[in-house]
Amino acid sequence: MSAATVDRLLAVLVVAMATTGLLSLRAGNPDQGWVFLVHDVLAGALALTVAMKLGQSVPRAVAGRHFVRLAFGLVVSLVAVAALVGGYLSVAEGALVWVGAGSLGSWTVLTMHAWAGLILLPILVVHVLPRRWRLLRLPRPVSGRPVTGVPFSRRALIAGGAMAVAGFGMWLGSTTLERVAGGSRRFTGSRLLPAGSLPIATTFLGEPTPAVDEASWRVRVEGSVERPSQLDLSTLRGIGDQELRAVLDCTSGWAVDATWRGVPLAAVLDHAGALATARRVEIRSVTGWATSLAIEEARGALLAWSVAGGPLPVANGAPLRLVAPNHRGLDWVKWVGTIRVE
Repeated sequence: MSAATVDRLLAVLVVAMATTGLLSLRAGNPDQGWVFLVHDVLAGALALTVAMKLGQSVPRAVAGRHFVRLAFGLVVSLVAVAALVGGYLSVAEGALVWVGAGSLGSWTVLTMHAWAGLILLPILVVHVLPRRWRLLRLPRPVSGRPVTGVPFSRRALIAGGAMAVAGFGMWLGSTTLERVAGGSRRFTGSRLLPAGSLPIATTFLGEPTPAVDEASWRVRVEGSVERPSQLDLSTLRGIGDQELRAVLDCTSGWAVDATWRGVPLAAVLDHAGALATARRVEIRSVTGWATSLAIEEARGALLAWSVAGGPLPVANGAPLRLVAPNHRGLDWVKWVGTIRVE
């Protein structure tokens, strides 16, 4: 396979992996399981393509004494390998794998996989587009003559198919190792903690737990409502009190099936008089993190002050946390401060 074809394939695979990876961050419904399967198969194809790229580029760079280019290529390859190893290790080990990061605390290898992948994308764009942009464009008519042929050669298409088969084989192999090790995962790839466990205290960006004074804390309900209001915890308890069993599935690679207790978001919306024209509900944390749910989904959510039969810990979102069934943990907003109906 030519160097140009390898570059093209590398660019397509990284963009496809980044796209499916970003989609997976909020894909919490079993109907979206295909996103994770496609991502896993692409990972195998990318691993083989990176190996081919190194096999082609390193000898040429050394022979031509292009040491700056060689160093840059090795950095790109190191990031790619880190992303791939993190993903495969999280599967093959059959259990959650944590890595210490000094003062930053501990991270799962799946989290490191995700961050390495996000770092790789802009690096690859900078590397490929200036030199290979013409290879990523479809042919254009010349002098009024129609375009003939296809943008990809038969050899490239066959190589791409072979990569897809190899990627599926690598996914199957890692999954087999996982089963031998006694591991099991949800369709998202997350491993279930013991039922009824407290959720692990994690945040997507690693921000610290905010200081929330429960005595002065209020939830603002605003937007398309008849009665904008500010509600304390006592008032919320009076509006409604319900238990809901739901799975919190964290993008760090773990999940917990627990019983949550709180006020139905539907009851809060009704208390505030949400207008019939409302279509979405934004739930925002005091930290600024937010999610937006369709009004139908919002009515099935819960604002929880309790988990696993005990008070909700501050690190897990107290005094109030959103419980959004069939959504990933990114949408389970902690430390709820504002509910805006739109």
